Amino acid sequence: MAKFSKKISRVRRHQRIRKYLKGTAERPRLCVFKSNKYIYGQIIDDTTGNTLVSASSLESDLRDKFKSRVNKQTSVEIGKLIAERALEKGIKQIVFDRGGFVYHGNIKEFAEAARSAGLEF
Repeated sequence: MAKFSKKISRVRRHQRIRKYLKGTAERPRLCVFKSNKYIYGQIIDDTTGNTLVSASSLESDLRDKFKSRVNKQTSVEIGKLIAERALEKGIKQIVFDRGGFVYHGNIKEFAEAARSAGLEF
């Protein structure tokens, strides 16, 4: 029996989670993805398939601020930024999709920062 890599295991967890998580127009889905260098967040309406709001540490004005790998400080800043952009568009309630990642470390900091900035989930 072959061993699965971390990436394959994460993708399989994410597929299991996505069977039950759906974003609607009233409560869109906040999806988070973390690579070794960057962290990305998107608020998605799954009924239409549109991305309503996005933020990442790869954006040109933020890339200079966060020169190293993704860390908790970066996750907090991106979480606050996506919450601010969502509130500007009138999005207050969301469904959180951790993307198959464990709710710990950077993912937890991202979620807590979005909550503290005003998003409800």
